[in-house]
Amino acid sequence: MTEHIIAFPGGTTRFCFDADLEQLRQLAPPEKSFILTDENVMIHYQRELKPWQVITIPAGEASKSLETVDDVVRQLIALDAGRDALLVGVGGGVVTDIAGFVAGIYKRGIRCGFVPTSILAMVDAAIGGKNGVDIGAFKNMIGLVRQPEFLLYDYRLLQTLPEEEWINGWAEIIKHACIRDEAMFGLLEQHRLEDFQKNGQLLHKLVMKNALLKAGIVAQDELEQGDRKLLNFGHTLAHAIENVYQLPHGFAVAIGMVFAAKLSEQHTGFPATGRLVALLERYGLPVSMDFDKDQALHLMQADKKKANGLIHYILLETLGKAVIQPLSVDTLRQQIAL
Repeated sequence: MTEHIIAFPGGTTRFCFDADLEQLRQLAPPEKSFILTDENVMIHYQRELKPWQVITIPAGEASKSLETVDDVVRQLIALDAGRDALLVGVGGGVVTDIAGFVAGIYKRGIRCGFVPTSILAMVDAAIGGKNGVDIGAFKNMIGLVRQPEFLLYDYRLLQTLPEEEWINGWAEIIKHACIRDEAMFGLLEQHRLEDFQKNGQLLHKLVMKNALLKAGIVAQDELEQGDRKLLNFGHTLAHAIENVYQLPHGFAVAIGMVFAAKLSEQHTGFPATGRLVALLERYGLPVSMDFDKDQALHLMQADKKKANGLIHYILLETLGKAVIQPLSVDTLRQQIAL
C-alpha cells in the first residue's frame, strides 16, 4: 500500500493507494461504521461487506436526489447511528456524493470515508469534498464541501466494472491531462485502454497521478475561488446534456471538452483540438452528438459558475494549460449553433 496524506482547509484525507478491501476494518471499525453502497456493488461484494451494517441505494444517477438522501438518513436513524458514527461510501461517484452529503448533514455532521469502485470515482468524483444531489435536469444544485477521512483504493474492485464504465472514467483522466499535464496527454497517446486494464502497475501509477493532481489543486482552492474552477473543463455543456439525455458523465464531459476546445481556438488560439478529438476517440469516448441547443443554453445559464451575466468558461491555451474565460451567452449561442 502507498499512502499520501493531503491537508485540505476543511480536513485531512488519507489516500491509501494499491490497498486491499480487507484493510477497511482498520480504517472503519464495523461496530461504529456504516456502509452506503448501491445494488450493483452489493451483488458482487456482499460477503466482503458482511461485517458492517449496510445501506443500499439503487444504482445510477437517478439516485442523486433529495429523496435518496431522506431515505438514507431515515435508515441511519433506524440503525441508531450516533454522532460518533463513520459513514463509508463504497461505490462510484453517485454513492460517494450521497455518502459525503449525508455525512455533512446527519446530526449536523458525522465522519465519512470512501472506497471508490469505478475509474471515475478513483480519479475524480471521490476526491475533493464536493458532495451534492441533482434537482431534475440541474446537476449538483444542492450540496456541500466535506472532506472524507480516507480513500481506500483496491484496484481489484475494477475487475467487475463494465467496459463502458472504464471508458466513462477515462474522460476525467484526459481532462486532467488537458488542464495540467501535457506529458500525461502524451503517455495516453502512446497507450490504449487495454494496456491499463492488463498492466496493474501502469494503472496504479496513472490513477495515483490523477488523484494527487486533483487533490493538489483542491488543497490550494477548496471552495473553488480560483484554480479549482479549471477542473470544470468540459463540464458546463456536459451538465446541460448529461441528465436530459441520460448520458454517462464521462461521455457528456468528452462532448463538452470538444466544444470547449473549439471555443478555445477562437479565444486563445488553442492549436490542438484535433489531438484531443483523436485521443477521446482512441479511448472510445464520443466527441459530438445532436442535442436541443436552446434547452442546453437554458441549462448552461443555470450553471453554478455564472456571475454578472457571464459564464466563467474553462478554455485551453495549450495542452496542459487551462484558463478561466468569462463568456457571454451570445458567444456560446453562436458557437453551439455551428
